[in-house]
Amino acid sequence: MKFKFKDHHTFDQRHADSTKIKKKYPNRIPVVVERHPNSQVTDIDKHKFLVPDDITVAQFLWIIRKRIALSEEKALFLFVDNTIPQPSYTIGQLYAECRDDDGFLYAHYSGENSFG
Repeated sequence: MKFKFKDHHTFDQRHADSTKIKKKYPNRIPVVVERHPNSQVTDIDKHKFLVPDDITVAQFLWIIRKRIALSEEKALFLFVDNTIPQPSYTIGQLYAECRDDDGFLYAHYSGENSFG
Protein backbone atom coordinates (compact mmCIF):
# COMPACT_ATOMS: atom_id res chain seq x y z
CA MET A 1 0.00 0.00 0.00
CA LYS A 2 1.29 3.45 -0.88
CA PHE A 3 2.11 6.19 1.58
CA LYS A 4 1.87 9.88 0.66
CA PHE A 5 4.91 10.53 2.86
CA LYS A 6 7.03 8.39 0.54
CA ASP A 7 5.70 10.25 -2.50
CA HIS A 8 6.61 13.65 -1.05
CA HIS A 9 10.11 12.75 0.22
CA THR A 10 12.91 10.91 -1.55
CA PHE A 11 14.41 7.77 -0.06
CA ASP A 12 17.63 9.64 0.74
CA GLN A 13 15.72 12.40 2.57
CA ARG A 14 13.72 9.86 4.58
CA HIS A 15 16.80 7.78 5.41
CA ALA A 16 18.80 10.83 6.52
CA ASP A 17 15.86 12.04 8.62
CA SER A 18 15.36 8.70 10.38
CA THR A 19 19.10 8.30 11.00
CA LYS A 20 19.26 11.76 12.57
CA ILE A 21 16.21 11.01 14.73
CA LYS A 22 17.55 7.63 15.92
CA LYS A 23 20.91 9.20 16.78
CA LYS A 24 19.36 12.08 18.74
CA TYR A 25 16.60 9.98 20.38
CA PRO A 26 17.85 6.38 20.66
CA ASN A 27 14.81 5.16 22.65
CA ARG A 28 12.25 6.59 20.24
CA ILE A 29 10.83 5.16 17.04
CA PRO A 30 10.07 7.31 13.97
CA VAL A 31 6.56 6.32 12.85
CA VAL A 32 4.56 7.57 9.87
CA VAL A 33 0.80 7.12 10.28
CA GLU A 34 -1.71 7.76 7.51
CA ARG A 35 -5.43 7.14 7.12
CA HIS A 36 -6.27 4.09 5.03
CA PRO A 37 -7.52 5.27 1.61
CA ASN A 38 -10.87 3.45 1.99
CA SER A 39 -11.50 4.58 5.56
CA GLN A 40 -14.32 6.94 6.51
CA VAL A 41 -12.64 8.29 9.67
CA THR A 42 -11.10 11.74 9.95
CA ASP A 43 -7.61 12.38 8.65
CA ILE A 44 -5.03 12.92 11.37
CA ASP A 45 -3.51 16.38 11.86
CA LYS A 46 0.09 15.15 11.80
CA HIS A 47 1.56 12.07 10.21
CA LYS A 48 5.05 11.80 11.71
CA PHE A 49 5.36 10.61 15.30
CA LEU A 50 8.34 10.04 17.56
CA VAL A 51 7.10 7.19 19.74
CA PRO A 52 8.80 5.71 22.84
CA ASP A 53 9.91 2.18 21.97
CA ASP A 54 8.29 0.68 25.09
CA ILE A 55 4.66 1.74 24.57
CA THR A 56 2.27 -0.88 23.25
CA VAL A 57 0.30 -0.86 20.03
CA ALA A 58 -2.87 -0.42 22.12
CA GLN A 59 -1.43 2.71 23.78
CA PHE A 60 -0.40 4.11 20.40
CA LEU A 61 -3.91 3.47 19.05
CA TRP A 62 -5.27 5.49 21.99
CA ILE A 63 -2.99 8.39 20.98
CA ILE A 64 -4.24 8.21 17.39
CA ARG A 65 -7.87 8.01 18.59
CA LYS A 66 -7.40 11.20 20.64
CA ARG A 67 -5.68 13.05 17.76
CA ILE A 68 -8.54 12.34 15.35
CA ALA A 69 -11.26 12.76 18.03
CA LEU A 70 -12.85 9.42 17.16
CA SER A 71 -16.06 8.63 19.02
CA GLU A 72 -16.20 5.64 21.35
CA GLU A 73 -18.70 3.70 19.24
CA LYS A 74 -16.22 3.51 16.36
CA ALA A 75 -13.55 0.83 16.36
CA LEU A 76 -10.05 1.85 15.31
CA PHE A 77 -7.60 -0.49 13.63
CA LEU A 78 -3.90 -0.11 12.92
CA PHE A 79 -2.32 -1.87 9.96
CA VAL A 80 1.41 -2.46 9.58
CA ASP A 81 2.52 -4.37 6.47
CA ASN A 82 -1.19 -5.02 5.73
CA THR A 83 -1.69 -6.89 9.01
CA ILE A 84 -3.14 -5.90 12.37
CA PRO A 85 -0.41 -6.19 15.01
CA GLN A 86 -1.14 -7.64 18.44
CA PRO A 87 -2.20 -4.89 20.88
CA SER A 88 0.35 -6.12 23.43
CA TYR A 89 3.30 -5.70 21.05
CA THR A 90 5.56 -2.79 21.87
CA ILE A 91 6.32 -0.28 19.16
CA GLY A 92 9.98 -1.33 19.54
CA GLN A 93 9.10 -4.95 18.73
CA LEU A 94 7.02 -3.86 15.77
CA TYR A 95 9.84 -1.61 14.54
CA ALA A 96 12.36 -4.46 14.75
CA GLU A 97 10.11 -6.69 12.62
CA CYS A 98 8.48 -4.25 10.19
CA ARG A 99 10.61 -1.14 9.71
CA ASP A 100 11.14 0.11 6.20
CA ASP A 101 14.57 0.32 4.57
CA ASP A 102 14.48 4.09 5.08
CA GLY A 103 14.33 3.65 8.88
CA PHE A 104 10.69 4.60 9.45
CA LEU A 105 7.85 2.40 10.63
CA TYR A 106 4.80 2.90 8.38
CA ALA A 107 1.22 2.30 9.51
CA HIS A 108 -2.30 2.91 8.24
CA TYR A 109 -5.32 3.37 10.48
CA SER A 110 -8.95 2.72 9.71
CA GLY A 111 -12.21 2.89 11.62
CA GLU A 112 -15.46 1.02 11.67
CA ASN A 113 -18.79 1.62 13.37
CA SER A 114 -19.01 -1.22 15.91
CA PHE A 115 -22.38 -0.44 17.56
CA GLY A 116 -24.84 -0.08 14.71
